[in-house]
Amino acid sequence: MTDPELPGPRSAPDDASTPGTAPEPARTSATAARLFDIRRVIGGLFVLYGAVLTAVGTFDGPAAIAKAQGVRINLWTGLGMLALGAAFLLWLRLSPPEAPAEAPAGAPDESGDVGGSGAAGPFDDAGAVDSGTASKAD
Repeated sequence: MTDPELPGPRSAPDDASTPGTAPEPARTSATAARLFDIRRVIGGLFVLYGAVLTAVGTFDGPAAIAKAQGVRINLWTGLGMLALGAAFLLWLRLSPPEAPAEAPAGAPDESGDVGGSGAAGPFDDAGAVDSGTASKAD
């Protein structure tokens, strides 16, 4: 029995949407910037708590209304929280966060290291000169 002829090896597509491939750093940082924007967190929490408080205020009994001197305080506070949360989310939608700009290949990063190797400079953590770069006095 002979095996049927198999086609030659296939090359993987170059796009980052292929399962098992790492996404591009620029796309990842843009997604992280959008995901962790504080306006999204604050707006989402205000909408969530506002919805709960509005539901509670809608079904308040006469005792709860009398306790608040005739004002449906839970309902009004819930509606205010919904409006504030919606304003934060609208602000996020109208002014989305920008992805951090990529530094050029030869530019120093935050640590002053050129090229992004992450290696320490001539000084160790204590500030003393590294023995490999300076001569020792006898």
